[in-house]
Amino acid sequence: MTLTAHPSRRRLLAVSAAIACSLWALPAQAADPIKIGLITALSGQSALAGEAITRGLTVAIDEINAKGGLLGGRKLELVRRDDEANPAKGVVAARELIYREKVAVIFGGLDTPVSMAIVPLINQEKVPFMGPWAAGTPITKNGANPNFAFRVSAVDEIVNVGMLDYAQKNFKSTRPGMILVNNPWGESNEKGLHAALAAKGMKAVGVEKFEGNDVDVVPQLTRLKAAGADTLFMVGNVGPSAQVVKSLDRMGWQVPIVSHWGPAGGRFTELAGPNGKNVHFVQTYSFFGPQGPVGEKVIAALKAKYPSIKGPDDITPAVGVANAYDGMMLAALAIAAAGSTEGDAIRQGFYKIGRYEGLIKTYEQPFKPGVHDAVTSSDYVWAQFIDNRILPVKN
Repeated sequence: MTLTAHPSRRRLLAVSAAIACSLWALPAQAADPIKIGLITALSGQSALAGEAITRGLTVAIDEINAKGGLLGGRKLELVRRDDEANPAKGVVAARELIYREKVAVIFGGLDTPVSMAIVPLINQEKVPFMGPWAAGTPITKNGANPNFAFRVSAVDEIVNVGMLDYAQKNFKSTRPGMILVNNPWGESNEKGLHAALAAKGMKAVGVEKFEGNDVDVVPQLTRLKAAGADTLFMVGNVGPSAQVVKSLDRMGWQVPIVSHWGPAGGRFTELAGPNGKNVHFVQTYSFFGPQGPVGEKVIAALKAKYPSIKGPDDITPAVGVANAYDGMMLAALAIAAAGSTEGDAIRQGFYKIGRYEGLIKTYEQPFKPGVHDAVTSSDYVWAQFIDNRILPVKN
């Protein structure tokens, strides 16, 4: 004889089972991690900078998780992808993080061309993007409304004003020339430098471009020398910037170099040789010298997490760590303000951040509609390589 349940009893059993399943599911769902994506160069000449960004994010995430996480106890989890400094690979990585990993926020890495390739996608899919390195002005000023791209990093148009001021103050420059990488980052800086010069009634004596894989830029530099350049404004990442220095060595031309922060991203002194020390470049933070409470806390956390870090010498490039740490903390505040991991809510959460005592500075309402860059011109420091260490310039 076969026993069959009464229809009403079957419905009751089904409902009970559904309730039981939902009750079991609730704690698991509440414990689901909040995924934070990172797309950056984790291999190649700029891998050191990618690792610095990773470390800044990691110590921030560890700190947040140790305090109980976000949104009622959900822990943060970092999910990384290597873009190999390639815009196409960066977009593939972004798609994977958005659609498969369901990240709440994407941190974009080093290269302006990669970030600029990713930004249309994040705006389309409404996933907040935080830039801890790439400085191209159009990354955050991208014309989208609503705009999901935010940044804790240098910004070309602001850095360019600083480059000119620094060249005038330290090298009495009146006839600067530009030597720029031939990509969107170079274009962003060319526009910004022309604007900075025009604001002071000045013009560049020449503008020269080089490709990212060039091993000799003597022809371009020869033209700038013939034009009477008394200072070079340089924009390029580690490898190309090193080739500029080596080409100057071959020419025997000793001319001051005022650079964007590209040389800080990897094996610059190894590639450039002894005259790499003559390059002065911008930074947003230095772990050398007296530190505030946040700086001391971050240094201690880095030493505890990474045994190879014994002191400031080993925290390099500092900007990768510092920008990523502050960027993660601000993103966490935005998620908390949003009360959810929904993209547009987090975007609006960034605007709700008030005062935050960060590593780089104390932020006061760092983001608002139309202002998506948290670091300003007063937050920059200048540095150079001394004995393979990035040290603040002593004026």
